[in-house]
Amino acid sequence: MYEQGYVNVNGGKVWYEIHNKDASGTPVIVLHGGPGSSSYSLQGLKELSKDRPVILYDQLGCGRSDRPEDESLWRINRFVEELAQIREALNLDEAHILGHSWGTTLAAAYALTQPAGIKSVIFSSPCLSAPLWEQDQKRNIEKLPLKIQETIKRCEENGTTDSEEFKEAIGEFNKRFVCRLDPYPQWLKEGAHFKNPEVYQIMWGPSEFSVMGNLKTFDCTSQLKEITCPTIFTCGRFDEATPASTEYFSSLASNSSFHVFENSAHLPYVEEPEEYLEVIYEFLKSVDQ
Repeated sequence: MYEQGYVNVNGGKVWYEIHNKDASGTPVIVLHGGPGSSSYSLQGLKELSKDRPVILYDQLGCGRSDRPEDESLWRINRFVEELAQIREALNLDEAHILGHSWGTTLAAAYALTQPAGIKSVIFSSPCLSAPLWEQDQKRNIEKLPLKIQETIKRCEENGTTDSEEFKEAIGEFNKRFVCRLDPYPQWLKEGAHFKNPEVYQIMWGPSEFSVMGNLKTFDCTSQLKEITCPTIFTCGRFDEATPASTEYFSSLASNSSFHVFENSAHLPYVEEPEEYLEVIYEFLKSVDQ
């Protein structure tokens, strides 16, 4: 059974959908990336619903959820509250959590409040330290052609990150470290209107490379040992969430495993969907057993 609807949260209404609502397995809640992106690119994860409910939702401010203009709403603590409100409204007493990218930031912050009933956390292409992420991107930029490196540096220094040349430079970065499929999937391009750049700008900044928003100092590495439920940390071999950092995060958690998707960048669920689904499915099954 499929269900979709809205949940009232602090600041407005949030859109959600549940695949296979009546299945007997422990539900999995999917937290999308961004901030300010949407669940659109993660639709393929409904394939995990053969034996459990899969819940996707668009965080407030993007996708099919309300887009209030109150800038004070765009802070991590409110998103943590939002997740708690969604769990309560949908009666998700027990759940697995699957976060991707910024969704892992949110997943960690939520798990560290020690909520009851969380069976496991999947950290997919994790961002658990903004300072470390920034360092990793500086190293990634150094792998690009010199001309692209110079464009990125110049535009960031001059504050011209809305220019066409900066967008083209980001395009080159994305081809290597975000999604390596060529051509880039048309269906992903069609979901661009679900994003809200303002949320991203306030929380993160003008680009992946320099964190200037209110997440600038976020770093939960010293607390990862407090997440005691089973965890799995995954990333692509060419991911902007680098294998080295992802494995480091995994080493800090108390009950964790680690997996690299060898032919992916930041979107293994799009780039290698069959392997991604198999790894996540097997992990969820092993926890439930």
